[in-house]
Amino acid sequence: MMTKRERLMATLRGEPVDRPAVNFYEIGGFDVNPSDPDEFNVYNDPSWRPLLQLAEQRSDLIRMRSAVRSRSWDPQSRASVPARQERRAGTHDLQGDLTQIHHYVEDQWHCARTTIRIGSRTLSSTTRRDPAVDTIWTTEHLLKSTDDLNAYLELPDEFFAEAIDVAKLIEDDAKVGDRGIVMVDTEDPLCAAASLFRMEDFLTVALTEPALFHQLLDKLSRPLYARTEHVSEAFPEHLWRIYGPEYAAEPFLPPRLFKEYVVRYTEPMVRAIHKHGGFARVHCHGRIGAILDLICEMGADATDPIEPPPHGDVILDDVRRQYGERLVLFGNIELSDIESMEPAEFERVVAQTLADGTRGQGRGFVLMPSAAPNGRQITPRILKNYETMVRLVESFHS
Repeated sequence: MMTKRERLMATLRGEPVDRPAVNFYEIGGFDVNPSDPDEFNVYNDPSWRPLLQLAEQRSDLIRMRSAVRSRSWDPQSRASVPARQERRAGTHDLQGDLTQIHHYVEDQWHCARTTIRIGSRTLSSTTRRDPAVDTIWTTEHLLKSTDDLNAYLELPDEFFAEAIDVAKLIEDDAKVGDRGIVMVDTEDPLCAAASLFRMEDFLTVALTEPALFHQLLDKLSRPLYARTEHVSEAFPEHLWRIYGPEYAAEPFLPPRLFKEYVVRYTEPMVRAIHKHGGFARVHCHGRIGAILDLICEMGADATDPIEPPPHGDVILDDVRRQYGERLVLFGNIELSDIESMEPAEFERVVAQTLADGTRGQGRGFVLMPSAAPNGRQITPRILKNYETMVRLVESFHS
């Protein structure tokens, strides 16, 4: 029997495996501490412990790690006060050369307001976090007009400088050992750009101001390329996940703009990863039927989460037949099914997914959900359905 690390690496290389890998995505991927009593730590609820243990003990672990230790624009990353202490202190200001971050509590929400001064212009954004949900909502986006965008483009490149921590990646890789692998998690230039706007403002600029939007992508790509080259060289032969391409997938933007805004700017990252023996997994939710050829065109080794209808527009069996020789397929279990389906029905879905993902010839398949629960309570149904995924994979025979 293969170790979990051997199984995952053989899958990425397109080599035979003893069984398909099964991964729980963020569960076992994110670095969480169920013993941390912080009120914003949803994972300290006792209902989470069996699921976290199941991931650690029986899934093929893929630790999701960023290589960024700090960013020059973020005064919080240079501060000595932990975020949890800031929350307990209530209001707290962190002042940088251009940036100020103001933390405060409002109706039990943890809020942060960021302001950036560019000449006489001030840009601002606001985020909120609910103690019951492990998600940060952006309630005010930084760029609200083309005037804001033009001001943002005036920021010097030094503003976007980053401190990179490869030592932590190496340490985590050693810690996970034969139980899995470490995956470098990174945004692409489109994600960095689009997340500065509300969705409707992003779409307006991307559709009507392409020259201006390209200026933004060019600016944001430079530190990303430098980071990718540095980390891929210092941490070679590992899996990467590149997220953000879905901003240019249908129904948001037409395929021609996926080629212009994703392939053009993300392909250099894929090349840098390949240069040092790594594997690039392109993350894209939603309707990918019209862009799978473009994902292959930029040299991706894998894609996730390959969502079935109605969330997506492809059938796993079709993707396996048409693209399975070129792409390792990660998916295609919907989180909504894990949360809502009765166990007997969910078992039929998993069995069909395993059959479709491994049918015929292909580079490899990893059974994986599209996302993970982020609330404070894990219901018995959710736990049972995760157990079903592991049980069916462990007994699977092609």
